[in-house]
Amino acid sequence: MNKMMDLGTTTSDKFSAYDVPEGVDIRGRYCELFADKILTRDALQFVADLQREFRSHIKYAMDCRKEAKMRYNHGGLPGFDPATRYIREGEWSCAPVPPAVADRRVEITGPVERKMVINALNSGAKVFMADFEDALSPSWENLMSGQVNLKDAVDGTISFHDKARNKVYKLNDQTAKLFVRPRGWHLPEAHIFIDGEPATGCLVDFGLYFFHNYEAFRRNQGEGFGPFFYLPKMEHSREAKIWNSIFERAEKMAGVDRGSIMATVLIETLPAVFQMDEILYELRDHSVGLNCGRWDYIFSYVKTFQAHPDRLLPDRVQVGMTQHFMKSYSELLIRTCHRRGVHAMGGMAAQIPIRDDPAANEAALDLVKKDKLREVRAGHDGTWAAHPGLIPACMKAFDDNMGNALNQIQTKKREDAANITEEELLQRPSGVRTMEGIRLNTLRWDPVLGCMAHWIRISPSIQPNGRRCHS
Repeated sequence: MNKMMDLGTTTSDKFSAYDVPEGVDIRGRYCELFADKILTRDALQFVADLQREFRSHIKYAMDCRKEAKMRYNHGGLPGFDPATRYIREGEWSCAPVPPAVADRRVEITGPVERKMVINALNSGAKVFMADFEDALSPSWENLMSGQVNLKDAVDGTISFHDKARNKVYKLNDQTAKLFVRPRGWHLPEAHIFIDGEPATGCLVDFGLYFFHNYEAFRRNQGEGFGPFFYLPKMEHSREAKIWNSIFERAEKMAGVDRGSIMATVLIETLPAVFQMDEILYELRDHSVGLNCGRWDYIFSYVKTFQAHPDRLLPDRVQVGMTQHFMKSYSELLIRTCHRRGVHAMGGMAAQIPIRDDPAANEAALDLVKKDKLREVRAGHDGTWAAHPGLIPACMKAFDDNMGNALNQIQTKKREDAANITEEELLQRPSGVRTMEGIRLNTLRWDPVLGCMAHWIRISPSIQPNGRRCHS
């Protein structure tokens, strides 16, 4: 059944059109529900204002990415910037963590599909990261239906009738706190043009969601703060500075206090690990920490060094968090975040329960338990789970080691990580490359990872249900 029919909407005939402000052109299919609830004239004006104010800054940041990539392709290496040493060595802190999200010991992630949103909010996790990025194929219907779903979730009115099972899904009284992940800077929105060029995807995702939800979110979820966001794929603090300016612009439009919007940045590119202090500094009024986006981080190592034949990775199964460059990245992130007073979030447990194979299921759960125990003992304040079935195991690891503490910001400073060097963060991973490894990781369903494994791409691939996931 058509997704919009699932939402109880109707599509119009060819003569209908969205009511758009000057300079805005919507090329996605008309839907009355989208027009009434999301693509209103005022909301589109807000997105257009963001695009016009920040597009030159975004273009410059993307040009800088290309220049850096050329340096790496000609033998250069990423590293700490001498010009910002004063930030790394300075004594400063981010704004206090809002009470509503002080405890983030287990977070679940997933796309903004209606049933998924309800189940994730009801999952027992502390946070649900609703994803417009890696977990979602950016079709027009997916993006706009996702905006409708989140608006209904923030309002507390969301429900879903599964006709096949004759079951109605609704929100529990207690739900996870909602974070939203917009797309990365590099992705355009092909369905919305502003002044003759595609809008920046993340400005569409952020702008529409913020415009429609900031007031209800602050009342229903944020305890006076919010909305809350996850920011992906950044490579440099100049990109964080743009986000900070966007947040300030949005707060001014809404008439709320500066620092109301809060965001966690995913450190999932190799260049960004050398910019963690600088990223937090730029977002210091709006930051609630950093996250180890480790699957994309491994991919970024490959991408950064694609022209360095001496840096080929071993079989992917050998590239885990015990590799020195990954361990160093995690420990430096913890030290950096706790020094600045914000959360250091762990990585994704990508396994899913395997109901028809108890032995394989136990092996997968054992991997999750060991990984989460390593994270909490290292000092992480929380972790990610890809499936509700993993939440109890993840929660137990953090409960057993953190007790009643909301986080480890004050108790696990990790000053031993203060002297981690560029060489350690770039250290070549040890291991071998085998034909068995290639076969294992080339377009094959991996029951432990719970997704299509693909060595060549490493980053998001396609599951049988059509969703993208990290492999």
